[in-house]
Amino acid sequence: MTIELRNVTKNFGQFTAVRDVDLRVDAGEVVCLLGPSGCGKTTMLRMIAGLETPSAGEVFFAERNVTKLTPEQRNVAMVFQFYALYPSLTVEQNLTFPLYAENLSKSKRQARVADAAEILQLTDILDRTPSEIAEGEKQRVAVARAIIREPSCFLFDEPLSRLDVELRESMRAQIKEVLLGLSKPTVIVTHDQLEALTMADRITIMRDGVIEQIGTPHEVFAKPANVFVASFIGTPQMNLLEARLTDTTGQDAALMLDGELLKLNLGEAASAVASQEVTLGIRPRAFSLQSETGANSITVSSEIIEPMGAETLIHARNKSDTEIRVVVPRERRVQIGDVLHLVPDTGQTQLFNEQGKAVW
Repeated sequence: MTIELRNVTKNFGQFTAVRDVDLRVDAGEVVCLLGPSGCGKTTMLRMIAGLETPSAGEVFFAERNVTKLTPEQRNVAMVFQFYALYPSLTVEQNLTFPLYAENLSKSKRQARVADAAEILQLTDILDRTPSEIAEGEKQRVAVARAIIREPSCFLFDEPLSRLDVELRESMRAQIKEVLLGLSKPTVIVTHDQLEALTMADRITIMRDGVIEQIGTPHEVFAKPANVFVASFIGTPQMNLLEARLTDTTGQDAALMLDGELLKLNLGEAASAVASQEVTLGIRPRAFSLQSETGANSITVSSEIIEPMGAETLIHARNKSDTEIRVVVPRERRVQIGDVLHLVPDTGQTQLFNEQGKAVW
């Protein structure tokens, strides 16, 4: 079973929520739709579910065109942000309810409920109502109710947004473990990049109804396709620094950044850097600190120090008043006002052209 969107567009009046989207989700694959509010990710999920009809394009399940089919005809399981549990029914009754449509015998219904309850650790609370259980337990009930039906695919809409930090961490692991054993295509909508990075096999990053990049968590983090993806993925946010290309010789490039010279070995990508104005992308953890200025160093002054437990986040500024974020180990003591000489790891440095597209 696969899910495939082919040239899908969705208009609401004059507003285009999703534009010319192509996406394929294979059996057993978890794809996260990630992006800021209003980027079109929930609209895409609703079109997969059959809750919205595309204005153009088609939706396929295993090469079967389901574009005009209802949610019931598609046999999808959807887990909503607000759980949608029946408040007057017990956990067991909530899990049993969707099975009546399958005309199963009582013994088969009980077996399905028992299996789902064991997988999601709900056996001890089957006799309780939703008002008598915790938020994390409600979320597990919602997931159990989805998997109990043996649907063609799983769709999650912001499944963990109502949970606190500790519960989110445990639920991410539990949902991922459950999905690993089901071999069904799964689409998860989230605005939480940590959720996407930890749960997804591939991440689809969206902006203004358009897919900006599709890739594994490692690919979208280490090799962002453009400045938007670079700024959106990663905490703390990637530093994006304006620079001027002064020379390209063979595979080497010389750049002027705030009056300081940086040299990068771009390999074959050197020939693609035609513009004079470029943007350097450097992750806050991709700097080393040295005691004095030197080759390939950036001089900054620290302004704000944020302890983060094992690490410290430093907000600094260069002579051009551009903020640069640096993460150092906790043991590296830095005071406000210290002059720092940052040496970027060129192997972790990205380069974007004037149009904001990655060239290296």
